[in-house]
Amino acid sequence: MIILILFSAVPIVHSQSDDLLNMLDSITPRETLYTYGTFKSTRIVNGHSIERMPQRQLDFRVSHRFGLINQGYYQFFGLDQGSTFLSLEYGINDWVMVGLNRASLEKTASCFAKFSILRQSNGAKFMPVSMSYFVSTSLNGMKWTDPTRTNYFSSRLNYTQQLLIGRKFNEQISLQIAPTWIHRNLVPTALDNNDLFAFGMGGRYKLSRRISFNVEYYPVIRPTWNYADPQFKNCFSVGFDIETGGHVFQLLLSNSQGMIEKSFIGETTGNWFNGDMHLGFNISRVFSFKKDKDKKIITNI
Repeated sequence: MIILILFSAVPIVHSQSDDLLNMLDSITPRETLYTYGTFKSTRIVNGHSIERMPQRQLDFRVSHRFGLINQGYYQFFGLDQGSTFLSLEYGINDWVMVGLNRASLEKTASCFAKFSILRQSNGAKFMPVSMSYFVSTSLNGMKWTDPTRTNYFSSRLNYTQQLLIGRKFNEQISLQIAPTWIHRNLVPTALDNNDLFAFGMGGRYKLSRRISFNVEYYPVIRPTWNYADPQFKNCFSVGFDIETGGHVFQLLLSNSQGMIEKSFIGETTGNWFNGDMHLGFNISRVFSFKKDKDKKIITNI
């Protein structure tokens, strides 16, 4: 009888132990696990990704777009032409980065800031997406050629704002959307709209530890630039990210030669179906200004 009573008490003790463990789990906060490496760099192809530079790290970027491939051998399939983009981008802290750029196309200088608003995470704090806010100002440096208009400094300025929302679904797939607003202080005619809206989208598929395939598309929602001139097309780009030591090298194809938002969103003229493609590349080299004891190695792969 005593043995039967003891065995019958075991389930009760086990049940009480489970309840106690559940109570402890509810009281003790779990660790928050943040998602890293949604994209390999701060760009998907042309446009910005949700990624930002870590604190006290500087990214020196060199980008180049050759001429149109379909120009044939005389222009050596576009390699005799091209435009260049240089950029210095610095992480001030763990949620904001700033950058200075110079593009040879229209001799454009620009500056930007990107703020991390949300970070994808699991555990104690669940957040399904990462979100960043991007804002930039660009200056057209071309000589003034219109004698009928006054050369105001403000007429050369353009502004861009983006809300970048991305999610890393697994180790292979990451996706992002990018609602975009662009304002041009000067437009061709009084009937043209100064504002342009687009809904960018992009993704990354990881092929191996150091190589990924990226795709990016920026459809203009309300094409009011120059009466929705049919010469302007939506920007579509594909590329391969290749990580080599401290560098990230990206080889790409795009129907846009521009490399800042004002240029490749709303001013792209290339048509993929006509072979209007530009071969190009992006090279990113990161320099750390952290002290050795403060360094944290984070590999975005």
